[in-house]
Amino acid sequence: MAIITIIGAGMMGSGMSRPARENGHEVRLVGTPLDREIIREASVSGRHVPMKRNLPDGIKYYQIEDVKTALQGTDYIICGVSSFGVDWFADEILPILPNGIPVLSVTKGLMDDEQGNLLTFPEFLASRMPKERNITFSAIGGPCTSYELMDKHQTMVYFCGPDKAVLEQFKALLQTEYYHIETSTDIRGVEGCVAMKNAYAVAVSMAIGMAERLDGPDAYMYNPQAAMFGQSIREMTRIVRLLGGNSDLAGGIPGAGDLFVTIFGGRTRRLGYLLGYGKTYAEAKEELKGVTLESVVIITRMSRALRKMAEQGKVDLADFSLLLFLDSVINQGAAADIPWNTFR
Repeated sequence: MAIITIIGAGMMGSGMSRPARENGHEVRLVGTPLDREIIREASVSGRHVPMKRNLPDGIKYYQIEDVKTALQGTDYIICGVSSFGVDWFADEILPILPNGIPVLSVTKGLMDDEQGNLLTFPEFLASRMPKERNITFSAIGGPCTSYELMDKHQTMVYFCGPDKAVLEQFKALLQTEYYHIETSTDIRGVEGCVAMKNAYAVAVSMAIGMAERLDGPDAYMYNPQAAMFGQSIREMTRIVRLLGGNSDLAGGIPGAGDLFVTIFGGRTRRLGYLLGYGKTYAEAKEELKGVTLESVVIITRMSRALRKMAEQGKVDLADFSLLLFLDSVINQGAAADIPWNTFR
């Protein structure tokens, strides 16, 4: 039995407690400053209120002030924060991590710099850690919703990172009869897919909203959704290639698979639906007030990076017309009129 400390008690961080406890490991769940009510309720009733599920028995719960206690004697760490919490994790948690303890992150996204260079979150976290600390950062990618994981639905994911041996340790730790894990050292390939699926899920969901706006709630316009899905995979393939990853992953579990899941529910689908239904981004944002929109962050960052690459002659922006259309809707106030004739 291993001791696993999960830092971040949101949906996916908490969801990882299911396979960990299923395999008999000790789980310590630490809430961020935003998770106080989740930890308070779960420690009393075992109920994760936002997920509307009971967490597995035997979890030890900690508020953020007790994170150092939760880290004592731990064997593995899972970073359970969203992309909005990565800087917080880097600033507050990295300095107190025990030396040599590997970290597995559920966070999906990319970081960009002023030159248009892109970093995956494992690369970003590693860049903030002195090498003498000997901490390996890995990540999870693929189609996995927290509530389905908690309900033990059959799920296939990738664990990616720089060290194959560490990935195999995490796989042995967490794989179950319903949670199936492939390991890969292609961090940029896997993470590029799982980051971009949030952006392109907005696009496919726009077609759903458009159908209902034009034909009512019983609309069955699947052709537009299929066209948007196909263009999304086409552009995702090019982006993964730009990142230096294996572009075949865009058509597999981390890319097409994760995109497929994301368009069936959640905040990203809701945003795309509202835009397709005719709302401006400002109106949609107001309706979704209080909801974390990671899709908006990745659309903004990736579009900004592509424009800088285009200035350097590295890309043709016409190859990313769907992503740049999404950027124009979100950041420039453009109408959500899907530019069908630009897709190629």
